[in-house]
Amino acid sequence: MSAVAEAPITHSRVLKIAVPIVLANVTVPILGAVDTGVVGQMGEAAPIGAVGIGAVILSTVYWIFGFLRMGTTGLASQARGAGDIAETGALLMRGLLVAGLAGAIFILFQSALFWGAFALAPASAEVESLARDYLSIRIWGAPATIALYAVTGWLIAMERTRGVFILQLWMNGLNILLDLWFVLGLGWGVEGVALATLIAEWCALALGLWLCRDAFGGNQWRDRARVFDPARLRRMLQVNGDIMVRSVLLTGSFTSFLFIGADLGDVQLAANQVLLQFLHITAFALDGFAFSAEALVGGAVGAKNRLRMRQAAYMASLWAVGSSVVLTVGFYVLGGVIIDVMTTSTEVREAARVFLIWAALAPLLSVASYMLDGVFIGATWTRDMRIAMIQSVGLYVVALVVLVPSFGNHGLWAALMVLNVTRAVTLALRYSRLEAQLAA
Repeated sequence: MSAVAEAPITHSRVLKIAVPIVLANVTVPILGAVDTGVVGQMGEAAPIGAVGIGAVILSTVYWIFGFLRMGTTGLASQARGAGDIAETGALLMRGLLVAGLAGAIFILFQSALFWGAFALAPASAEVESLARDYLSIRIWGAPATIALYAVTGWLIAMERTRGVFILQLWMNGLNILLDLWFVLGLGWGVEGVALATLIAEWCALALGLWLCRDAFGGNQWRDRARVFDPARLRRMLQVNGDIMVRSVLLTGSFTSFLFIGADLGDVQLAANQVLLQFLHITAFALDGFAFSAEALVGGAVGAKNRLRMRQAAYMASLWAVGSSVVLTVGFYVLGGVIIDVMTTSTEVREAARVFLIWAALAPLLSVASYMLDGVFIGATWTRDMRIAMIQSVGLYVVALVVLVPSFGNHGLWAALMVLNVTRAVTLALRYSRLEAQLAA
């Protein structure tokens, strides 16, 4: 067993993992604001729209491989807990190979990818032309972007989230500086934004690999028999496949929330968009503690220590619940001020205040689902996660059918809360079986 696995589960250990993740998350919206701001200085609407739609297309495509982050964290933390250092290196190598292959496919078939994207989300001729210029540059960063999922997952598994923060700060900070230079200094416009991101992505991967240098110590990462071991590959594919299905269903549920909200009128749609920012803030905060649960539970499962797993789940959840209470109170008290900052429309402000209670309650009603996701990812009980998500989405659909026609936007928000609560309940019902199997 490794020294890390033997370390006691303490509040400081939980925070040491969680706080850097929260800080890393804060850098993400700042980058988006700068991207929009620099092209906005060009004085035209088309470049802003082109960067926006291009970024959405790529983030949606790359997100498919987000399972590499969660799957790598769960499997590598278990290998660490079991003291199998060679396997932690092999797991990172497998993730990097998947990323390289996927990135190469995206580059080779970029024309078909862009055609399909614009067929689903058509834009004006000017916006589409600029977006294609943006995409044709950024697509060359596909291998690096996808590989960073595996790198980030490995760092979390090793409880090196300070490295994740440094990585995000380096990538987004460099991106911002290059944005300012290429667009405002050299006048390269949309292509400058794309080139800045491309350079930042590859530089971030270089730094990420250096931060993961322990994984390349010795020769385990070059051990072909281990890296391509059929049983381990099947396990990796099973875990990642389950996570991908779960994530697709979850994203589809949130997308349906937006689409159904659009049918309720422009004002309510805009109000929902404003209130969704509260949910994003909640995710930024609770992700850190969920990631703590992933790493600590995974280590305990690898060490086959049921008590340690329970301690990890409890301590990480304790901090998450405390944070959710602070968020709920903060949103309820300051929500009106935050809404006024986000929009100047009187109609949207008034509508958002009507539904603010749902955004304020969301942290309390969602915290259990975040933490149980972290526990089950760390334990790599991904089959149960997939089944629980299918059940939860089924009840969400029922809630939409029953509540929206009678209660409108209140019914829509209530259905979303039903989804989050049901996600927690369906996983909680499986938790005792998870502990029992670990004790067996």
